[in-house]
Amino acid sequence: MHAAKTLEHLYQPFPHSPDRPQIEEIPADVVPEPYHRLLVHTHHMTVTVEEFYGVPVQVRVLEAKKQGLDYARKILLVAGERVVQFGLVRIDLSVCSENIRQAILAEQVPLGRILIEHKMLRRIEPQAFLRVTLNTTMAEWFQVQAGCQSYGRIGVIYTDERPVVHVLEILAPIPL
Repeated sequence: MHAAKTLEHLYQPFPHSPDRPQIEEIPADVVPEPYHRLLVHTHHMTVTVEEFYGVPVQVRVLEAKKQGLDYARKILLVAGERVVQFGLVRIDLSVCSENIRQAILAEQVPLGRILIEHKMLRRIEPQAFLRVTLNTTMAEWFQVQAGCQSYGRIGVIYTDERPVVHVLEILAPIPL
C-alpha cells in the first residue's frame, strides 16, 4: 500500500504521535461528495476549503520539528471557530527562497497561501485518497465521536519537478 509507506515517512519526525489515523486507501471515484470535490483535484487545499466554507482559514500549528533543512509540522486549519482540516507536512526547505522559508517557519500562515502569495512555481499531485477512521485525538479536534469516518488525501507538491512538500490532509466530517 503506497499510502501506508508515505504515512510512515510523514510521521517519522513524530514517532509517538497520538493523532496517527487509521486509514484505508480508496480509488478517487469512491470518495463520496462533498469530499470528492474537496479532495480530488490538483489545487491547494487552503483555497478549496476556503471556497467550501466561505471564509478564510487560519493555521494552528500543533507541533513542528526542524532538522537541518527538513521541516515537518502538524496543523489544523480553522474556519471561523471550527476546525475543518488536519494536515501533516514535510517540507524540503532547501528548495525554498529565504523569504518563503521564513514565512513557513513563522508558522502564522497556511502553507498553500504562502506558496501562492510568493508565486512559487508548483504542481500539486495527489498520490492517494483515504477513508479515515478518526481516533480520539482527531475526533476531539473535529468535535465528533471517535470512530467516525472522514476522508483525506496524501499528496506531493513539486517545484521544478522536485518533490518539495509531502502532505497528509484529512477533512473534518461534513454533515450531509
